[in-house]
Amino acid sequence: MSEAHDHSHDNPLVLDHFLNPRNVGDLPDADGVGEVGAVACGDVMRISIKVRDGQVVEARFRTFGCGTAIAASSVTTELVKGRTIEQARQFSGSEVSAALGGLPAAKAHCPVLAEEAVKAAVEDYLRRRKE
Repeated sequence: MSEAHDHSHDNPLVLDHFLNPRNVGDLPDADGVGEVGAVACGDVMRISIKVRDGQVVEARFRTFGCGTAIAASSVTTELVKGRTIEQARQFSGSEVSAALGGLPAAKAHCPVLAEEAVKAAVEDYLRRRKE
């Protein structure tokens, strides 16, 4: 077995969220949308949120990327639901990694993308509210 082998699919939490992703799709009339990454780099993640009374009540994702990116997106939607906007602004990729039971260094970019997507969705929501 080479060192380049991706062991993230050996992780049952990653595998579960990859094979049975939660909250897939776009939110019609989303209050905020954050899209990060680049197809040229291999991973693009879009998180859509619905906000009611300052709280994220729904989150969905669309991700083009590896299985770990899909799993990270799936668990992210579960983690941000129920948070206030301020709590969502503080969202961290380390929460994603922890919720997935830890990730190998080669997949460390996946939770970072998830963090950036959530923060971009929150900023989009705040920008829309000001308009």
